[in-house]
Amino acid sequence: MSRKLAFAATVAVAVFAAAAPAQAGLFGKSKKDAPAETTAKAPAGKTAPAAAAAAPRKASKEERAQADRLDPLARAAFWGSVFDADPQDGEAGVKLSAALRAMERYPEAAAAADRVLVTDPGNVEAMLELGRAHIGRGQGFYAIDPLKKAMAAAPKDWRAPSLLGVAYEQVSRHDDAVVVWKEALKLSPENPAVLTNLALSYAANGNAAQAETLLRQAVARPGASLQTRQNLALVLGLQGKTAEAERLIREDLPPEQAEKNLAWLRAKTAAPAPASTGRTWNSLQGG
Repeated sequence: MSRKLAFAATVAVAVFAAAAPAQAGLFGKSKKDAPAETTAKAPAGKTAPAAAAAAPRKASKEERAQADRLDPLARAAFWGSVFDADPQDGEAGVKLSAALRAMERYPEAAAAADRVLVTDPGNVEAMLELGRAHIGRGQGFYAIDPLKKAMAAAPKDWRAPSLLGVAYEQVSRHDDAVVVWKEALKLSPENPAVLTNLALSYAANGNAAQAETLLRQAVARPGASLQTRQNLALVLGLQGKTAEAERLIREDLPPEQAEKNLAWLRAKTAAPAPASTGRTWNSLQGG
């Protein structure tokens, strides 16, 4: 049974999903947020020299490593502060963008990545983050240019073509998406993230059998995620292979969520589906 699905590509950061940090520390301090200058108190009868402006303290290697283990809100606050102190710190800008994206603050994530590229136009990580931010907000068209630039700057990096394929799918350029995903697989053979994206593209365009083949390859890889297994369950279920789909769903999900997903699959297989279901597996898992 062939059913056409709404595209639900995974976006890994390398795979790919909340509050915002304080405004100060994100994209520049306002005047009222600037610390007040202090003047050293001079001994009686003497004039104090003008206070020299202190250079901003850079975060240490240990502090940066610790920040990577924080939740997205705390990461955004930390990296926003570091980036504010030193706008030339590309790592801070990229990691601020990633933290904001994790909180689904996509316009701010794109702005942070853009700030990095103003001072460092060749920063591949910032290009990738800019692409991810646009894809995250459903505006894949605006991700295409930075991701093409990332591909040109780092031709051996599989991440840029993998993300570019998602951007192409968002603007209904299915054939172009397949081309760049196949290029990504040449760079990183049997990469589960790329296989999953390519599989979901085939599923979205009515080729569930090919999608199943690719997803089985993906779930067999060591780096495969739970999301990949659940995408396989979705494709199996919509082909009528309900027993295996149910086994995967019940193995991976708590009972309430499993029942919800199974009920959704039963509803879809019980009645004719429209050309596009209007729901993605990701939105299903989100409730």
